Amino acid sequence: MTPEQTLKRYWGYDGFRPLQRDIVTSVLEGRDTLGLMPTGGGKSISFQVPAMMLDGTAIVVTPLISLMKDQVDNLKRRNIKGVALHSGLSHRERNMAREQIFNGRAKFLYLSPERLRNENFLLEIRRLKVSLIVVDEAHCISQWGYDFRPDYLNIRKLRKIKPEVPVLALTATATPEVADDICRQLEMRDPARFQMSFSRTNLNYIVRPTTSKIHEVLHILSRTAGTAIVYVRSRRRTVEISDYLSASGITAEAYHAGLSHELKEERQNKWITGQIRVIVATNAFGMGIDKPDVRVVIHYDLPPSLEEYYQEAGRGGRDGKLSYAVLLVGKADQGVLRRRISEAFPDREVIKKVYERVCNNLGIAIDEGYDALREFDLERFCEIFRYNQRQCRAALRILGQAGYMEYLEEADRRSKLMIICERNALYERTMSEQAEKVLTAAMRGYSGLFTDYVAINEDSLSRSLSITPREVYEALLELGRAKVVSYIPRSRMPLIYLPTSREEPKHLVISKAIYEERRDIMKERVEAMIDYAFSNSGCRENKLLKYFGEQRECNCGVCDLCRGSKPKNRRNAEPKAMQAILAAIEAGGGSRDIRVIAHSLKIEDSLLGELLRFLASEGWVKISGTMVTLNKK
Repeated sequence: MTPEQTLKRYWGYDGFRPLQRDIVTSVLEGRDTLGLMPTGGGKSISFQVPAMMLDGTAIVVTPLISLMKDQVDNLKRRNIKGVALHSGLSHRERNMAREQIFNGRAKFLYLSPERLRNENFLLEIRRLKVSLIVVDEAHCISQWGYDFRPDYLNIRKLRKIKPEVPVLALTATATPEVADDICRQLEMRDPARFQMSFSRTNLNYIVRPTTSKIHEVLHILSRTAGTAIVYVRSRRRTVEISDYLSASGITAEAYHAGLSHELKEERQNKWITGQIRVIVATNAFGMGIDKPDVRVVIHYDLPPSLEEYYQEAGRGGRDGKLSYAVLLVGKADQGVLRRRISEAFPDREVIKKVYERVCNNLGIAIDEGYDALREFDLERFCEIFRYNQRQCRAALRILGQAGYMEYLEEADRRSKLMIICERNALYERTMSEQAEKVLTAAMRGYSGLFTDYVAINEDSLSRSLSITPREVYEALLELGRAKVVSYIPRSRMPLIYLPTSREEPKHLVISKAIYEERRDIMKERVEAMIDYAFSNSGCRENKLLKYFGEQRECNCGVCDLCRGSKPKNRRNAEPKAMQAILAAIEAGGGSRDIRVIAHSLKIEDSLLGELLRFLASEGWVKISGTMVTLNKK
């Protein structure tokens, strides 16, 4: 079966997007490969297609639990078996997942990087037939990457265990320095590199100074059409802005990590299907969501880096049509962003004290707690010890990078159910009439209960049976006590995971690489973000391209700086010039060489380039190499 046939059979697509086919071919040839694919470029297809064609299980290392769940669910809908192993699973769930993997029942194994610390697990990997090692969000392995995760360095252990297996590293945002470091850290052998241009010809970058951001959001949305995202940096603000927009007649919903899984899914689906126009979100929104017709992405607050800004802004205009990425800036923003540096790096003694108090709070003694997973109420903890939540989160992040303690905030664990009784003996068990009804409804409503844990919804079961959710819950507990099912009730509480036994605080090592060097890197990123937002010279898109190591001779012609720098008489002449360009192409039979157009119309190259890019973004023409072709309007 060819890659195209595999793509069509499992995903229903007729052809690959740019660069996907090149990466697929490289992987099938057994080469180590680095793919730099901007947001929306289709990273998952580039490894899932070859993995389906190769014999064995593909190991996919990714840092986001929510993304693992989404990918496994998406594969399941295509009748492809995928398994996820991460710190948010109970011991029983981990054992079930391992059983499926090592019995050859899974084509994909999704791993969080901390699982690679476990030497026993690595011994099990030795006997697994591995087809491909995929490193998603590969910038996390680089000390210079904006989201460095020391656990990613453990991926090198997989290389030693499976030296013959090709490695595919994928990321959306990497500077040249980070790209080189990814190849070095993964010990790639003569890697093939594939990189899409970071230029988005249909995306207009605009920075807008304002004294009232919330009114500016309303102003922008009132004068543009189509779906929109408004990014903010606090949960409270998502609610404030969405309420303000709704009261002003623009349908909007708030989205952040603190919402329940069902509420997130409901709001996300309403936005995707067009029932609401605007989603007001923290950076928890967007990963793995592919909505092509987003016309406006507004950043209410400054992101801490150009990497994050580019990823979030890049969720606009994936359908290739004209879209806007608007960054709102106020006088206080520079100071706010620089203060985040000190907030992100509390004093070492504060970090050690947080570690000690968390362990005490969870009842974990010295030299105990290896591989422990505990629910952790951060708000209550900060209230007891009078910590600022942002400072406490920063301390936990640094403890995670140092390998002592992982704070899993996205651990919204849905209720799960598995039938552990043999099918033949099922109705021989003694149970109440209510419990029997609930069990029957679960078996009718959910498939696969005899082989795996399945996410269930007690509210849905209660509606189908006309009983209360509490009665469903009690019936499931009864079935659990009777050893008929294994029931894991819903929990939204964040988790603390200890990959090592508890240490004395004085023995904790917060290295220079994790603290001082990371702080210096953050300073550089913050200053680059400030320069982009507050410098009024040059071209916005060229600033982004230069940051990612891409040079371009001409300006984009459509960002706020390019449009603002043009003389008034030139701006007035542009509509006539565009009409002349379209007429010249039509006179050539609907397709013409750019150089011929420039010569016949006597238009300077820089202006012609800007006008053609604008016409392409509006859908009037298609540019391929030096040829321009009219689109049918």
